[in-house]
Amino acid sequence: MSWEQQYAASFRNPTDLLTWLGIDIGTISDAIDTDSEFPLRVPHAFASRMLHGNPDDPLLRQVLPLKNERIPVSGFSNDPLDEENYTVGNGIIKKYQGRALLIATGACAIHCRYCFRRHYPYADESLTREQISTMISELRRMGDLDEVILSGGDPLSLSDSRLEELLDALATLPKLRRLRLHTRLPIVLPDRVTGRLATMLGQFPTEVVCVMHANHPNELDDQVAAAMHRLRVENVTLLNQSVLLNRINNDSDTIELLCKKGFEMGVLSYYLHQLDPVSGTHAFAVGDAEANEIHAELLTRLPGYLVPKLVREQAGALSKTPL
Repeated sequence: MSWEQQYAASFRNPTDLLTWLGIDIGTISDAIDTDSEFPLRVPHAFASRMLHGNPDDPLLRQVLPLKNERIPVSGFSNDPLDEENYTVGNGIIKKYQGRALLIATGACAIHCRYCFRRHYPYADESLTREQISTMISELRRMGDLDEVILSGGDPLSLSDSRLEELLDALATLPKLRRLRLHTRLPIVLPDRVTGRLATMLGQFPTEVVCVMHANHPNELDDQVAAAMHRLRVENVTLLNQSVLLNRINNDSDTIELLCKKGFEMGVLSYYLHQLDPVSGTHAFAVGDAEANEIHAELLTRLPGYLVPKLVREQAGALSKTPL
């Protein structure tokens, strides 16, 4: 199947996914939410890396909607990073000097339960040509701009043709020096990295950086390695950022293996994020003391270039905040 067909055929129902994995719903200790406002979505390519029959599989736990997400918890809110106040219109978020983030689409191939934009007020439709034109006009007026970040949703949810339109428009920005894409698709649906996509990124007139998002070494298989190779051949810089997640990767062994396995595929660990306190994500939270202990252990096990920076994003801060 093409990547588009795989995208459309994703699991949308928790019961279907659990049945496919040979897991009895009764073995899930927490009640499954089959009517979540942020419903399950998982490509088969990602689900195939989950352990059959294991209700505590770390990949499954990242995507399975549970009713405890509905519990209000103090300190958790819909927009903890205050992105609404940094949105300058037409899907542009301007928080940091020299950089602008574009919400290229609201669509994503996978719905991760800890997603910090799970409550973001965007629609699923892609950008229109008129919206792209308006965005470019606004970016031209930003005098300090030398880097554009494509985010979402996931920018690689766009078709090759629509993404090419957007890249062609961005290439006209005279001061642009770097293009960055934040994406999970090459991890969860590696066939998305088509030859056309890789060539398109390789031919972009500035440096191109793809920041992947993988949280556990089990996410990285041979298909992902092949996708990374297609990008590396086109001289795309590959980085990875992870979120520290309770009962998924909150131990030094797991993060160590993730960093090593990623580097073998040409992907350098970039950030290890503390969880953004978004409503519905409290079960994934890891305390700062534990996070610092894990990071300190990584420093003793890995060469410096393989150790991701342990950071938190805070509303109003001029950069990511190291712990």
